[in-house]
Amino acid sequence: MPEVAAPVLVLDTATPAVTAAVVRVRAGTVELVSAQVADPASTGARRHGELLAPSIAAALTAAGLAPGDLAAVVVGTGPGPFTGLRVGLVTAAAFADALSIPAYGVCSLDGLGSALPGVGSRVLAVTDARRREVYWAVYDGGARIAGPAVDRPAEVAQAARSLGVELACGAGARQYAEVLGLPVSGPASPDPVVLAGVAAERVRARTPADPLSPLYLRHPDAVEPGRPKAVTPA
Repeated sequence: MPEVAAPVLVLDTATPAVTAAVVRVRAGTVELVSAQVADPASTGARRHGELLAPSIAAALTAAGLAPGDLAAVVVGTGPGPFTGLRVGLVTAAAFADALSIPAYGVCSLDGLGSALPGVGSRVLAVTDARRREVYWAVYDGGARIAGPAVDRPAEVAQAARSLGVELACGAGARQYAEVLGLPVSGPASPDPVVLAGVAAERVRARTPADPLSPLYLRHPDAVEPGRPKAVTPA
């Protein structure tokens, strides 16, 4: 009996690009059914909360599916800025809980570096971490061999040279192309088909849901205020 393709919702909010897609997973293949990717140039970096829900609705409508038709949720776990990343993870967890389906987390950089498995060279995946830093990882044949980590672009360039990297991908690679000194190719933001592909075996095997642990890699910008200073009477 032929295997039935499982419809899967794929989310990623680890970068300014807000991604919601529906794919079908079956043995050896992941087929894109519909995708909504908000353009980071027009959305700004802090609108994930208002953009993700309508993007999910549009992706499901375009796929001709209702939420109850979904078999699983795959979500990028970062690394990424605290606020945007949290939006995707909380939404994925809420969908999974409401629909009693599993949610699987995938490193968002895998949706970049694993998208170029056949280029014959090691690939550096880079996204913007703000504060003049980048999130990065290195891939060989689609498999991650270093990272994820957060560093300044010059430090990443040095690490990439030591690992024999020949190609970079991701919006961060475009932003810091001169510093990295590498040709840039591939997607600017995590590819939902590739993210689903990383989790495909778990989807097909219907393994229990993963703990959706975010990869922040550093503390959020907001910090608790310190203790009030003591006032000495005049």
